[in-house]
Amino acid sequence: MVIHYPQPLRPGDRVGVTSPSSGVGEKLRQRLAVAVGTVESRGYQVVMGECMDGSRHVSAPAAERAVELTAMLTDPTVKAIVPPWGGETAIDLLPLLDWDRIRAAEPTWLVGFSDMSTILTPLTLLTGTATLHGNNLMDTPYRAPEGLLSWLDIVTMPTGSEFVQTPPGRYRANGFVDYQDFPEVSEFTLDGVGAWRRLDDNGDVEVQGRLIGGCIETLCNLMGTPFGDVSTFARDHAPEGLIVYVEASGDDAYTICRNLHGMRLAGFFDAANAVLVGRTSAPDAATLSQHEAVLDALGPLGVPIIADVECGHVPPYLPLVNGALARVVRTSTRQELVQTLA
Repeated sequence: MVIHYPQPLRPGDRVGVTSPSSGVGEKLRQRLAVAVGTVESRGYQVVMGECMDGSRHVSAPAAERAVELTAMLTDPTVKAIVPPWGGETAIDLLPLLDWDRIRAAEPTWLVGFSDMSTILTPLTLLTGTATLHGNNLMDTPYRAPEGLLSWLDIVTMPTGSEFVQTPPGRYRANGFVDYQDFPEVSEFTLDGVGAWRRLDDNGDVEVQGRLIGGCIETLCNLMGTPFGDVSTFARDHAPEGLIVYVEASGDDAYTICRNLHGMRLAGFFDAANAVLVGRTSAPDAATLSQHEAVLDALGPLGVPIIADVECGHVPPYLPLVNGALARVVRTSTRQELVQTLA
């Protein structure tokens, strides 16, 4: 399967906003307006969908959300789609999306993380379209710290582009920003210090592979379904192999350990040349830390496991392109992730 990269965005292009999972409540609409303004400041036209209601855990009935997302993914005038944030049950869209229409359409950048992994990863696995695991719309006003990029930077890059990201060495360790009280916040409070950490060994790492992955709590539910078939994707990209990334949203270490064991048994990591693990604020368990949970489940793979990568629910955000060819370097003096849209 060849990876298809959407055309780079240019000023005047249209960016769709829809909520395949959770919408935005009235009290957070001011933050939504600020986020939309950030996208518009790049010269894009924002097209707001109908599925945006935030009064329940989903923005609209599943059929309506599926129709709207399919329409945006197949509209040649919409060049990128970004949700306000993730949510809880985007899995109900998967059997309702018009996969044949989506596969036949020109590729469109689909952006997001958390519950959006439920759609991003299957979209790449089933159609070969690159998707962008990066900051959601409500996080977009944040300026990326030195070393990192925003999704708004990546969607402007043409096929063949190579870009490097390096960890800033700081992260948000305490609390979260209440967008209701601080709707215009655009600077991260990075009050923690930390670098990438190898869990399985202390040796240097330099490894390549195709990127694929996402949020553990949502992807684990796709195992054994056509929407989580990483094995076929891996065979299509042999002998390159994969770099699989995962991140925990909020489940405790026991649950994460069980979920990762299940994903490994289902073959999700079979072709992994390395595993990247996002930094998490999810709780440890009484006798098991989050790092220990990962090592317990994925240690048998015998590949490098690099933790505390900026690709999860702890800001700042390191965007990853599902399907991109990546090179990961982690030594005592150098940490970087190079992605090539090839």
